[in-house]
Amino acid sequence: MAHVGEEVALGAVRPLRILLRLLQLATARDRAEEASRAKSNFLANMSHEIRTPMTAIVGYSDLMLEPSQTLSDRQDCLQIIRRNGRHLMALINDILDISKIEAGKMTVERLECDLPHLVVDVASLMRPRAVDKGLDFRLLFEGPIPQVVSTDALRVKQILMNLLGNAIKFTATGVVAVKVECAPLPDQDDSEIRFAITDTGVGMTAEQISRLFQPFTQADESMSRKFGGTGLGLTISQRLARLLGGDISVRSELGVGSTFTVAIRGGSLANTRMLAEVSEAMIGLVPAQTTQQNITLQGKILLAEDGLDNQKLISLHLRKAGADVVIADNGRIAVDLMKAHTFDLIVMDMQMPELDGYGAASELRKRGFTLPIIALTAHAMAEDRQRCLAAGCDDYQTKPINRDNLIRMCREWADRKAARAA
Repeated sequence: MAHVGEEVALGAVRPLRILLRLLQLATARDRAEEASRAKSNFLANMSHEIRTPMTAIVGYSDLMLEPSQTLSDRQDCLQIIRRNGRHLMALINDILDISKIEAGKMTVERLECDLPHLVVDVASLMRPRAVDKGLDFRLLFEGPIPQVVSTDALRVKQILMNLLGNAIKFTATGVVAVKVECAPLPDQDDSEIRFAITDTGVGMTAEQISRLFQPFTQADESMSRKFGGTGLGLTISQRLARLLGGDISVRSELGVGSTFTVAIRGGSLANTRMLAEVSEAMIGLVPAQTTQQNITLQGKILLAEDGLDNQKLISLHLRKAGADVVIADNGRIAVDLMKAHTFDLIVMDMQMPELDGYGAASELRKRGFTLPIIALTAHAMAEDRQRCLAAGCDDYQTKPINRDNLIRMCREWADRKAARAA
């Protein structure tokens, strides 16, 4: 009889287990469907976001080819093409960043940087956007500010420009302001830097705020239709802030405006100069670097690049600066040319057929070649730079190439080579 009782009990448990399993499967299915819908919406939105600047780039390129276009018309076309090209590059960077986040491979660097100049630099880039919309743009430093902090300056700029870009986009009238302050952390040899970005824009409800930092979504789908955007910027910014030892918090009131506060770790204040009553006018802008037209190159440069259009563009920049340029279509040809000719510098694309830039740089170093190698790559993460250096490259330029930065870097390494030879 005991066995019969046990069988009855087991018979009662099995349906419960099956029911529980069915509920788990239904929940997993609902989550998968929700994620699929979110990503499908994101892909549709991303397609729209990419096609919008591409339409302008292709359309205005076609206009430039029309014989009736005046010089002024062509200059206007070029400005539009350039603006939309940069917007497209920003979209691609967001896609790269979110892929790193999804894979758990997002990283940051911690180096000393000048905090006031960093903030003023961001303000100088974002103020024209606000002024174009008739907005009042303000930058305030609250209390003593450390001149030098330990953080990833590039990522801090990315966060601030993202949040300021949103504040300007969602504000029709009034003010966009940035307030910067610093506080030492109790019982820690560290500090917290806070950036509060405030606007008088559309504002948000509590429900909208709850959806802000979810990947592939925006606070409201109607905002995506009205204002555009991919919904990636805040997700990326929050993850970067957390990697930098802090986070992002939000206060908002519908129809009144919003305040996004970014907190990051700034490092020890023990040996740091503290600046009191700081103002934007007091800091000023870093003096502009010498333009490319004032920098000349000498000697023979080997350009290893497989893309025909990039070959033409980059070699044109280098030759205009005065260099004698020889082109190699891939890394294998570059290595062979190095054995047969003498060069002063190599500019090397990292992604090439037959032998890529990493392999070519490594092989050249193994063969004893010591001339400077500048890497060119479309990858833009800190670990990508380290991979280039580990392969034997001396420096690093990301694509799309900034002409002035490339010429300046070539000159610096050519001068170093000449100094070593002397």
